[in-house]
Amino acid sequence: MTSVQLAQASNAAVYASMLTLTLAMICFAVSFAAGRRRPAAVAVSVESVESLGSTAVITRTPEVADRSSDPGRRAANIGMSLTWLAFLTLLVGVVLRGVWAGRVPWGNMYEFSITAALGILGVFLVMSIRRDLRWLGLFVVIPALLTLGLAVTVLYTEAAQLVPALKSYWLVIHVSAAIICAGAFTFAAATAGLSLVRSRLERKAGTTEIGGWASRMPTSERLQGLTNRVIAFAFPLWTFAVVAGAIWAENAWGRYWGWDPKETWAFITWVIFAAYLHARSTAGWRGNRSSWIVIVGWLAFLINYFGVNIFVNSLHSYSGM
Repeated sequence: MTSVQLAQASNAAVYASMLTLTLAMICFAVSFAAGRRRPAAVAVSVESVESLGSTAVITRTPEVADRSSDPGRRAANIGMSLTWLAFLTLLVGVVLRGVWAGRVPWGNMYEFSITAALGILGVFLVMSIRRDLRWLGLFVVIPALLTLGLAVTVLYTEAAQLVPALKSYWLVIHVSAAIICAGAFTFAAATAGLSLVRSRLERKAGTTEIGGWASRMPTSERLQGLTNRVIAFAFPLWTFAVVAGAIWAENAWGRYWGWDPKETWAFITWVIFAAYLHARSTAGWRGNRSSWIVIVGWLAFLINYFGVNIFVNSLHSYSGM
C-alpha cells in the first residue's frame, strides 16, 4: 500500500470504530433504561392431603424466570460485542497509522489520543473477561468516543518525523505506561462516580436493594472496592511513568527534573492518587470521600493530558497543532 492508502485506511478504521462505539453506546443506554427485571415472587401452594390420618404439605417450586428474556440484558450483550469490534477496528487504525508514519504512533496529540482511547477500551475489556462489567459499558464508551471525536475534529494532523527529543526508545517505555494509566484512571473515575450516585440512592432508599436503572450496578461498597483495586494497579505504573520520564529528560535535555508544566502536573497527579491510597487505608476517609479524590486525580490527569500539550508552551508541547 502507498502512504496515501495507508493514511486513508487508518482514518477509515478510526471512523469505523467511532461508528461502532456510537452503536455500542446506544445499546448500553437501552440496557440502563430497561432497568433490571425483579425476580418473580415465589408462589407457594399448600395442599392438604389426607393420607393415613396425617396431613402432608406439598410445596411447589416456582419456575425460574428466563433471564434471557430481559431486553436490557440483551442490549448490554450486543453493546459488549460492539465494544470488542470497536476495539479491534481502532487497533487496526492505530497500527496502520504507525506503519504510515514509520514509527510508533505517538508523535503528536492526535496519535496519542486515538491510542489513549484504545487504552480505555482495552482496560475495560480485559477486566470484563473476569467479571461482568456490562453495567459499566456506557460510562467507558462515552469517554472513549469523546476522546476519538476530539482527536479527529480538533487534534488531527498529518504524520511527521519525530522531533529530536522524541527519538528515543524511552518513547515506547514512557508513553506506553502512560497510555495504560489513561485507561485505568478513566475506568476508576467511572466506577468512583457511579459509587457516589449509588451511595446517594442507597441512603435515600434506606437499603442497598434499589430498583430502576441503578439496580444494574453493584452496591456502592463494591464499586469503591473495584475502584481501589484499579488504582492500586495503576499507581505503581504511573510512578514508573514519571520516573521513566525523568530519566528520558536527562537523556534529552541534560536534567532529570525542571518543573516543566507537564512534569509538574504529572507530579500533582501522582500526589493525588497517593493521597487516595493513603485515604483508603484510613477508616475515616473511606467511602465517598475517597471516591472524590479519584475524580480529582482524573481531572488532574486530563489537565496534564490536554491542557499542557495544547495551551501551554513548554518542552512537552508536541500536540502538532
